[in-house]
This record gives sequence, structure tokens and C-alpha cells, in this order.
Amino acid sequence: MALTESTRRGLFTHAAACYHDQPEYLWATAPNYAVLRHPENRKWYALVMDLPREKLGLPGGGITDVVELKCDPAMAGSLRGRPGILPGYHMNRENWITVLLDGSFDPGQLAFLLDISHSLTGLRRQKAKAPRLNRDWLIPANPAYYDIEQDFAKGDTIHWKQTSNVLQGDRVYIYMAAPVAAVLYECTATKVDIPYEFANAHVRMHKVMELKLVRRFPPQQLSRAVLQAHGIRAVRGPRGLTNSLRHYIETLPGQTMEK
Repeated sequence: MALTESTRRGLFTHAAACYHDQPEYLWATAPNYAVLRHPENRKWYALVMDLPREKLGLPGGGITDVVELKCDPAMAGSLRGRPGILPGYHMNRENWITVLLDGSFDPGQLAFLLDISHSLTGLRRQKAKAPRLNRDWLIPANPAYYDIEQDFAKGDTIHWKQTSNVLQGDRVYIYMAAPVAAVLYECTATKVDIPYEFANAHVRMHKVMELKLVRRFPPQQLSRAVLQAHGIRAVRGPRGLTNSLRHYIETLPGQTMEK
């Protein structure tokens, strides 16, 4: 709805039509002062007052209606030089402007400024985060503490300590530490963030992930020397793959799943 008159009545009619808001009169000592505010956060986006013209630095006597509106500081600076717009009277002068409601200001511009104030004082809407694409992880395993091959001999899924931000569907490559010193397994994370309390002298766990075996690699295929050639100097904890290593793995022939 277009604002047809730049007066107190026109402003309230526009707010009711566009935002379904009604003026609130909050002060017994200033019965003509009114605020328009958001029902969600109770913040004001307009403060209407009747003020002596002399207090506004205007010529002539008498009382005039004004409205204070929030505005971007950069825009407010340029607007203050226009007829009918003054610095904020009651509110912060950097962020608010005072607009005369004596019928002299362009109604279309007043509607525009009211909409800006309404937007600036409303609830901030967080942008929805784009879903993260699946990642590839390289995690170490110490054969001195855990016989992973024994578990894979029982089935194609194992549970593994989860300390990194692995999501369901991520690929996980398991690097066996010395004396093997090579990546032996490619897995898919089929379940994540599974509560699991365990502690011994070597490891402490609060949650685990379920890994499904996808393929095996001969030790020489992804040895420590191969990893170093593709930018992986050490595997001391969960980490991502370099692009070079990822592309190299994609060229490797598929492996049988026979145990």
C-alpha cells in the first residue's frame, strides 16, 4: 500500500496496512508520543512525537509532528541535508533521523524510509548454510594397540574413535603406522557420532563412527614414501587428503574385497 500523506495519520495507516502494527502510547506525561515496534523483538522502528518547532531549530512558533526512523549511517548523512529531514532528536544521531510530519515531505520517500527502519530493527535472519560436501579423511592406526585386520576378518564394518568432523558418507583412509607405514584400507563412514565411553592407557573415547570397508591396498601402493611424494609428511591424527593424493588414489585399480 502506498503512503498517501506524510502526516501522523498517513504513517500509522501505512504501518497498519504493511506490517499490521498499531501505534502504542507509552507515556502519560507525553500522551501524543507514540511508537511503532516489532511484535517479535519489541524494538521500535518509529517514534512519533509532537515537539515545539523552536526545539528543532525551525522558524516560527507552535508544535509540529515528527517521526524518528532508523537509517544506515552513510545514508543518514546525505539525507540530513534535504528539506524536512533533521538529525535524530531523541535517538542516536548517527543511526536515526527526524522527519517532519507537517505534510511537506514526499509521502513516497517517507514510506521508503519507514520500510528501511522496519528492516534495520527487525529480527536478523541467518542465512541457511549450504550443506557440506563429503570429504576424504586420512586417519592413523597403531598396529601395536589394535589389530584392525582381525576385526575386518569378522565382517566388513568396524567402529572407530571419532575425533574429527567426519560426516556420514565421508571416505576414510586408514594409515597403518610403523612397521607397516602405509594406507591399507579405504572405508565409508556409514554412521557417525555414536555415543561410546571407553578408556585405557592408550586411548579415551566418548563417541565412535561406523566404517564400512570399501577396498584394500597393497602396502607398496600407498606407502609412506608415496604419501610424502603427494604432500603428506606425517599422519599423526585425522587430516584431509591433498588434492594430489586424492587424484592419485582415483587412478589406482580397484581391489577385491576377499579377506
